[in-house]
Amino acid sequence: MNKITGILLTIYSAVFFLLIPAYAKEKDIIFATTTSTQDTGLLDELIPVFEKKSGYRVKTIAVGSGQAMAMGGKGEADVLLVHSKDAEEKFVKDGFGINRRIVMHNDFVILGPKDDPARIRGLASAADAFRKIAASKSLFVSRGDKSGTHVMEQKLWKKAGLNPEKEKWYQQTGLGMGQTLAVVVEKRGYTLCDRATYLSRKNKIDAAVLVEGDAALLNIYHVIEVNPKKFPRVNAEGGKAFADFWVAPETQKLIKDFGIRKYGAILFHPDAVK
Repeated sequence: MNKITGILLTIYSAVFFLLIPAYAKEKDIIFATTTSTQDTGLLDELIPVFEKKSGYRVKTIAVGSGQAMAMGGKGEADVLLVHSKDAEEKFVKDGFGINRRIVMHNDFVILGPKDDPARIRGLASAADAFRKIAASKSLFVSRGDKSGTHVMEQKLWKKAGLNPEKEKWYQQTGLGMGQTLAVVVEKRGYTLCDRATYLSRKNKIDAAVLVEGDAALLNIYHVIEVNPKKFPRVNAEGGKAFADFWVAPETQKLIKDFGIRKYGAILFHPDAVK
């Protein structure tokens, strides 16, 4: 091997190894989503299917919807799956997200101790239930984390004409739904919970569904791609591929079937394919 050939090989090798991390980075998708999709096991079911089919690697960050959109608003995620309607619409309107598409829904329920000291069991109105919890000064445990669940809870307090944040019977955890449920059970309080997380944990927690079925408790999930025009460094191609995966007919069927065998109920109802 002559000297020139050796120099060229050294240069080619250096370029090759420099390109490897760049290529690897392009294959990684940063996915910010709600804790409910993580806590229920839905992501464990779906992400391996996508990764095997696409060749991408998904790095999941499970936080509240507010935190997920805060990440997207800094270009720190490529795609979001969230459930906070007003915040989502503002996120897209402000240019941080594109292609907001409906994926699925479930609903919220009000949980509490089985002996129900606030006497809310069976009420048709979630706002009425909140009024009775406040009137009885029964412990209410809030996530307090700007998640979709927390935002829904705040809407219900407003609808009830109340602001409980300075009351001693109102406590905020700043935690995800699963961890908040542990506090609810330990302290025998009330809380607002998405039905999917409750169903996935109902055999492990001593709490009952006391109020359900109010139209105000509908819980809708959308997938949103982070806008590459605002954040050129996001993995736009990967983000779109993963967003497309969530609304594809095959994935929608997997969502519909998820939970039936293990929990005996549909945890999320698919909405992208009708």
